[in-house]
Amino acid sequence: MKRIILGCIGAWMLNACAPVKQNGTMEDMFLIVGSYATPQEEGIKVYAWNNEKGEATYVSGLTGISNPSYQVVSADGERIYSVGEDDGLTSTAHALSFDKAKGELTLMNAQLTQGGAPCYIIIAPDGKSVVTANYMGANISFIPLEASGRLTENVKTIAFTGEGEIKNRQDQPHLHCVEFTPDGKHLLANDLGTDKIHIFPLNSDGKLDEKAGFDVNLEPASGPRHICFSKDGRFAYLINEISGKVTTLSYDGKCLIPIQYIEADTVNAQGSADIHLSPDGKFLYASNRLKANGIAIFSVNQKTGLLAKVGYQLTGIHPRNFVITPDGRYLLVACRDSNWVQIFERDEKTGLLIDTGKRIETSKPVCLKFI
Repeated sequence: MKRIILGCIGAWMLNACAPVKQNGTMEDMFLIVGSYATPQEEGIKVYAWNNEKGEATYVSGLTGISNPSYQVVSADGERIYSVGEDDGLTSTAHALSFDKAKGELTLMNAQLTQGGAPCYIIIAPDGKSVVTANYMGANISFIPLEASGRLTENVKTIAFTGEGEIKNRQDQPHLHCVEFTPDGKHLLANDLGTDKIHIFPLNSDGKLDEKAGFDVNLEPASGPRHICFSKDGRFAYLINEISGKVTTLSYDGKCLIPIQYIEADTVNAQGSADIHLSPDGKFLYASNRLKANGIAIFSVNQKTGLLAKVGYQLTGIHPRNFVITPDGRYLLVACRDSNWVQIFERDEKTGLLIDTGKRIETSKPVCLKFI
């Protein structure tokens, strides 16, 4: 059994909230769109993004992956890793190369994750492995990388046990997100099924210390999903899928302490999904699905970190994922069941969103990444 700590997480700071431009300028960005698709369909598409006009132009697409529902981009923008979110033993992770001159993806290779329905993937701080969160597998997977970026066969998994209060949603562990802390000292695994965050220290050589791992219990029936941190690392914001609440937590370098609970979902839809801060850190956005599909908008008190709700923007159907342009001008929403990416302009003073009326028509989009 792992040691359980209530409301306290040591050395935890993510920078996944705010989008970061990795290469080039705003004029030469690409938008990567992952989706639910068959291997015969273009499950991952590449678009050229025109930030001046707030428009995207199709460049290329990649076939050969079943349900490429989440991607992560390497720091140099030359590699992309994707999950293949099937439910059973056929679930996979994929290594792709990206030609920035042509805007084209090439499938390098794939490996079984040994855990069903991988829905999140990250690259280790040292760039030598990837980690997946396997929603139906009740585990997380570690896949070492070759120097070329290809996935190796030496897959290792860590399994979890337990359940939560909501029997039709929390009958087993459901790993929904994995993240490394920016200091490279801990790996975090958010477990929607048991209302826990599993935390594992990393040794000085970068190896995971599984025996030293511990759990953090969250509010029952929360369903923790994605999390992000303020730029200065003093505050964290967690979106809970089932309760529909955003939890604000203070961080002092040793512990995370909940200081506020505020509703993103006010209609008990139990389908909250994604969360991001604006690049300037002044506004927080959280998406909700199943009912009243949309984005909850909060202002952020820069001193206390506390949130105040300032608006709610309706979107297309099932906004599973969204992304903000690095300059904060636009917010793009992947509306899975509307079969489009919806483009909003963002008011930097109020945080409110304005529907531009522009759409990227594409089948079942569920992941958006800028390169």
